[in-house]
This record gives sequence, C-alpha cells and structure tokens, in this order.
Amino acid sequence: MSNIMIRTSSHQDSILLPYRFIDDYMPEANGEFVKIYLYLLRILSQVPASFTLSQAADLFNCTERDILRGLKYWDKEKLLSLELDENGNVSAISLLPIPTPDSTAPDTSISAAPACESVSTASIPAPSQQESAAEQKEKEASGFALSRQRREALSGMEDIQQLLFLAEQYLGTTLSPNSIDRLLYFYDGLKFSTDLIEYLIEYCVSKGHPNMRYIETVAFSWAEKGISTVEDARKEASLFNQEYYSILKALGVTGRSPVESEIRLMDTWRNVYGFSMDIITEACSRTVMQTGQSRIQYADRILSDWYKKGVRSIADIETLDLNHQRKKTQPSRKNNQTNRFNNFPQRSYDFQEYEKRLLNQ
Repeated sequence: MSNIMIRTSSHQDSILLPYRFIDDYMPEANGEFVKIYLYLLRILSQVPASFTLSQAADLFNCTERDILRGLKYWDKEKLLSLELDENGNVSAISLLPIPTPDSTAPDTSISAAPACESVSTASIPAPSQQESAAEQKEKEASGFALSRQRREALSGMEDIQQLLFLAEQYLGTTLSPNSIDRLLYFYDGLKFSTDLIEYLIEYCVSKGHPNMRYIETVAFSWAEKGISTVEDARKEASLFNQEYYSILKALGVTGRSPVESEIRLMDTWRNVYGFSMDIITEACSRTVMQTGQSRIQYADRILSDWYKKGVRSIADIETLDLNHQRKKTQPSRKNNQTNRFNNFPQRSYDFQEYEKRLLNQ
C-alpha cells in the first residue's frame, strides 16, 4: 500500500504540538484530559483568552468536576500550573513549556500559545532533574512514597511478580514504571493482598475502565471504606451495581447497563456530594416529571444545586420547595398596580354551564 502524503494549504488558525506530547504524555492520559489540554491551547491562541469551567463543561457535555479533574491531571504532569483563590477555586491557569528530551537541542516546535502573562517563562531544568521532580510531585499528589530499596524488594517477591504479570494480561499492555509504583503502593501502602489487587484490576476492566487512573480511584475508595478482602470487595461491587440500576430505574431507564459518563455522575452524587439514595431518586423523579425524559444531565443540575445549598436530607428539600413556593405566591409590585383597563369589577364566567346550555339547545 502506497504512503499517503498529508499537506495543509494554510499555516494559520492551527496548533502544532511538540512530538514529545504525543509520544510521552498522550498515551498515559485519559482521552478527555487530552481534549481539555488541546482546548486550552486553542483558547490561548486568542487574545484576550477567556476560560470558565462551565463553558468547558458545556462544550464537552460533562460536569465542571470532570474539567477540574483534567486540569489537576496536567498540573501533576507539570504541563500547566493552577493558581487557587482563598476558597480553593481555580483563579488562574498557566501553561508551561513542554520539556524536550535534550535540553541542549533547539526546540523546533511552534508554540501554540502567544507570549502573554498567562504563560509561564520559567527556565526548563535538566532532563534528569525534570524526571525526578515529576516523579516526586506524582508521589506527593497520589500518596506514593516507596523508596527505591523497598520497590526493589517488593518487585523481587514471587507473588508480586505474578501480580504484575496478571495485570499486564488484564490491561493488555506493558506496565509503565508509574503503573507498577501504583500497584506496589496498593500492596505496601494500602495493605491490599495480591488477591484483592488482582480482583480490583479484574473488576475495573470488566466495567470498561482498563486504565490505572480509574483503578487508583477505586482502590482509594475501597481503602477508605475499610475493604480488605476479596469478599468485602465483591459485596461493595454488588451494592454499587444495585445503586446504579436503581438510579437508572428512577430515571425511567431499564434493560441496559450504565455507561461510563453516567457512572461518573452517579459516583459524584454518592461519593463527592455524599447524597443518600432517597435524595438522588427524588432528583431523578423530578427530572422525569419536569422534562418527560430520562435526562441524567438535568438530574445532575438539580443535585448540584442542592449540594451548593447544603441539602443533606429530604426535609431540607421540602424546606427549599416551601421557600420557593412562598416567593412565587408573593404578589409582585407590578401586579398590585392598577390602571384604567382593570380598575373596575371583573366579570366571572361559568364556561362549563355555558357549554351545557349549548349542548341542550
């Protein structure tokens, strides 16, 4: 088969990425995170640049939390830097230069962002220092703190070697050093048995999430809940599956499993917002009543609003409803005003009585 040459007729209105982003960063990143990074490059090509979490969430049809998760990922990878305000909200984003493997070689890539205040001009350290700093930041962010000696000792254990082999079979890829560190930390830091780690990987892959980021999230969730055996994990997985289907049923959806985007939202409602099932099903019921459809994004907006207003129980929802109803029934200033068109007694008509008379004629 002959090679296909790709050309472009214009070098304007485009973004060029360094090869290293595609070779070293993109394979490990979630596809949604890559979209977010490219979107940042796109908006930085405009001056002045404008970015909000809500704008990005609307564009990619996801939640603001998904966008924030992507930003934090690239912050950990040192491709951008996040600045937070006193309330912990993102106030500024600074894109950092993508380091080159050889700091002495000229960078022939074209910067996607113009030189402006929002782009950092910090000098790039030597390659060995870059790797060390990135690994250290990753460990601090995720809690991985294995020493080189401990890592070598664990890697020499027969059970661990078997676990790493099985992990590669389940995931269908060779484990990167970072992925190996995560699995070793599950064993050494979270005190998971090799059997439990194997079940963890099998469970996540069966749910359509064959990536270490998702596996790590589930692992920390299990650790927080005190899950220490495969049997405990099976019970937890069964409970979560039942809750997923219960939520879908409340939305009027039956006969299928939840997709990844739905699972992310439902996990947010349960794990981040801390809502009980009765609150979630109430939001789902209102979604169906108000829209006539099973729109999970609409339910997410309801629950996000309740979370911001401090809802913790059904009684809190009833209080919000009562306050809302009071505001609606309060006569407005405009309605209290009279004018020459309505400043006289209004007639009342019994239309049902008129209809009866017409039918009897």
